[in-house]
Amino acid sequence: MSRTYVVTGAASGIGRTTAQILTARGDTVIGVDLRDVEVSGDLSTPEGRVAAAEEATRLAGATVDAVIACAGLSIPKPITATVNYFGMTEFLEAMQPALARSEAPRVSLVSSMASMQPVVPALVDALLADDEIAAHEIATRMAEDARLANVIYPSSKRAISRWVRREAPSARWAGAGIPVNAVAPGTVVTPMTTDLLASETGRTMTDAYVPMPLNGHQGPESIANLLIWLTSVENSHCAGQTIYCDGGADVVLRGDDVWSWNDETTRETFAEIGAGLRR
Repeated sequence: MSRTYVVTGAASGIGRTTAQILTARGDTVIGVDLRDVEVSGDLSTPEGRVAAAEEATRLAGATVDAVIACAGLSIPKPITATVNYFGMTEFLEAMQPALARSEAPRVSLVSSMASMQPVVPALVDALLADDEIAAHEIATRMAEDARLANVIYPSSKRAISRWVRREAPSARWAGAGIPVNAVAPGTVVTPMTTDLLASETGRTMTDAYVPMPLNGHQGPESIANLLIWLTSVENSHCAGQTIYCDGGADVVLRGDDVWSWNDETTRETFAEIGAGLRR
């Protein structure tokens, strides 16, 4: 069954590959980007996001089956925070009515492995508070400090993964039958990473931050195919997740225990029982 997709960032990288795969299998794709797509839109401004969503909705005939939000930047400037967070969240909110008209609406976004790296809490908090003015001011100050400029990107991705967890179970999304999930790539070979991976120094630094024991650096199709599955009819219950498609980097960095954060609440309850089991 052919579906109608809106893909942001469709002119390059993961977004372009996603659009190509969908088109090749017979789906209708409405790409959103600055140029060379069906909808030319600037997702760095509130006006641009609304206008892009309105045009995409018009081209889709008012009903959209899925939105895949890939548009993003990684440069150490305030616009990275703006596009990576508000360019996704506000665009998706503007697309929600068109999605709600579908019989099987779905949403997926691109987060990043970088969401687990050090962040500036003030920027993350401003983004999650939907305070674009404050977020821009904080990111501007960060960009002026060599120690913090490169932290804009992971902060924006931490915020987007937290937004997904916060919003996915809400009445606006889950209540309307719309699963919302994100994919966190490892190091993807795209125009965004070409310069970084061109030198031995760049590759060594990248691999130190994002160790990928399974098959090394990945092509954009590895992410595109997962984004597409998350927005397929088959995904009926996966919601609020950031799925790490990263060659094992998440596991290397966080280890095998992501459950013990909750152990303290049950430690006293089961202490006596546990002691008996050890006798």
